[in-house]
Amino acid sequence: MSPEPSAVNVAIVYYSATGTVHALAQAAAEGAEKAGAHVRLRKVAETAPAAAVDSRPEWAAHVRSTADVAEAAHEDLEWADAVLFGAPTRFGSPAGQLRAFIETTGPLWFHGKLADKVYSAFTASSSPHGGQESTILALSTTFHHWGGVIVPPGYTDPIQFRSGNPYGTSHVAGTGAPGEVTLAAARHQARRVVDIATALKAGRAA
Repeated sequence: MSPEPSAVNVAIVYYSATGTVHALAQAAAEGAEKAGAHVRLRKVAETAPAAAVDSRPEWAAHVRSTADVAEAAHEDLEWADAVLFGAPTRFGSPAGQLRAFIETTGPLWFHGKLADKVYSAFTASSSPHGGQESTILALSTTFHHWGGVIVPPGYTDPIQFRSGNPYGTSHVAGTGAPGEVTLAAARHQARRVVDIATALKAGRAA
């Protein structure tokens, strides 16, 4: 589906160490594009030292395999009508790499450039109950400070009763790569974000 010139702009900004959250981000991008949005898929910079990355072959391999994915910039947030943020959980909070990027956005916040946009979040943990909900809720706290419109997936599609997280798409990485149910949930979450952002944009233009 080709986006209309007036379609909403959606930025999907994520951090992924070994590929799980990257897979969720790609599915979200697919869902947003099929809903008619202009989409930018952006990773945040890797801040871990090379020795740490190289200590895990799957981490180093993922860094190499996603070398062509553009890094997120402030301009991407300004451009977007809606932003989906994704990061693995680290001790119940978003991974530091994503937080490091968010903590550079003070100038945008100060000038009101992050307000009135739609925001949503997704995550992964290595084990069940490993901080998925608290990680998404922590990102929602940031969205409150920005004056954003928070759009969770809720139980607004049958897939949500199978995936089970109304806060945002999540996956237990210890079970392997995300399966079709989780990927479908990510697509649905992005479509819902596009739908709400489209309605808000149309209402403001009326």
